[in-house]
This record gives sequence, structure tokens and C-alpha cells, in this order.
Amino acid sequence: MARNDKLAEMLRPAAEALGYEFWGLEYVNQGKHSVLRVYIEHENGITVDDCASVSHQISGILDVEDPISSQYSLEVSSPGLDRPLFTLAQFEQQTGNTISLRSQIAIDGRRKFKGKLISVTGERLTIQVDSLVVEIDFRDIEKANLVVEL
Repeated sequence: MARNDKLAEMLRPAAEALGYEFWGLEYVNQGKHSVLRVYIEHENGITVDDCASVSHQISGILDVEDPISSQYSLEVSSPGLDRPLFTLAQFEQQTGNTISLRSQIAIDGRRKFKGKLISVTGERLTIQVDSLVVEIDFRDIEKANLVVEL
């Protein structure tokens, strides 16, 4: 996660300078088909032009700083309805909603969980998964997102 934290630290000011909330980023390493996804948010929503504007700013920074030595594609988008969750504050905002997450370590023999986020206390999340209540340390979360319930 250290690479993503450094990238976020580097790219956040560019998105915010253009008036967008920097929601988060993920780097998916797939050899020459690797992808750096940057998520931005705005109270008025996100358009293709917004994404292009932020992409242009971020590309300039990435070209100068060159933090990723391998070949990759840059994607800028809104987090969408099933938004990925990156920070404790984002998890706190989703208390009471259903989330899906993958843990870096096995908890009771499993790493994938889907359930109602009951609470966030300090750096611990409490999730109701069916009839089971699971506590997960924020640092152990590999990936998480909101589950859209229609």
C-alpha cells in the first residue's frame, strides 16, 4: 500500500487545485497492461471533460516525477455508485450501508466479506455478515467497496 499512499500524496493536490475531491486511487499491476485508476468526486457530479482535465494535470506530474517505472495506462473517473473505499472517513460515511471487502489476512478462515457496516471505532471496522459479527483492522483491508442495493 505504500506505493499507493505516495502516489495519492503526489496526485491529490493536482485534483484539488482544479476543484475536485480526490477520492482515491488504485494501481493494478498487469505487466504491460497495468492501470493506474484515479477517482475524483464533485458535488455537481463528474463529466468526461472533468476526467480529461484532471487526467491532463496528473499526466504532467507523472511524466515529471516518473513514480512508476513500468508501462501503464492512466484512467480518471468518478467512483460511481459502487464506489471503492480508501480511507477511514469514507468507511465512516458508509456506516449502516452494505460493503464488500477483501482482507489481507484470513479471519475465521476467510478473506472476503460482504455485509452491513455497523461501526468504525478507531481503526477497527465492525461488519454484520449474515448472523456473524466480524471485526477487521483497517490496515488489514486489501480492497473494499460500497454495495449498491436496488
